[in-house]
Amino acid sequence: MEQIGFHGLDVGVVDERGEIAAMYQGVPQNDVGLRTDVLDNIPKALGMKMLIRSMAPKVIAADEIGSREDVEAICYAFCCGVKGIFTAHGENIEDIKKNPAMQLLVEQGMLERIIFLKSGKDKGEVDRVYELQPMQKQYILAS
Repeated sequence: MEQIGFHGLDVGVVDERGEIAAMYQGVPQNDVGLRTDVLDNIPKALGMKMLIRSMAPKVIAADEIGSREDVEAICYAFCCGVKGIFTAHGENIEDIKKNPAMQLLVEQGMLERIIFLKSGKDKGEVDRVYELQPMQKQYILAS
């Protein structure tokens, strides 16, 4: 049942190293949203599965994806109908494909968008966005 005055989605954050929510005594110090559950200091793969099983999020967020276990947890979330927002290191799609675990997500078309951020003085701003074109099974630079 939806409560009046509450909008948005139920989100789960797996904050393995405490960099996203900056939890202190169980309270996020960064504004991650009112309807956000945070699991910190737990491996991402385990945290994603725990969130799905116990918190029923519509979206899961985690940073620095790259291990085979992380990707397996993302595939599990995808199969459960949970969307995700994830970060990974790479200058371009080819860099991301060099990581065997990430290669699976790219080649299986499990990522709707791949967003690259700027570095240097404009660090953190969006540089370019690629969107999955399902019919061509490839990522195209969005206009």
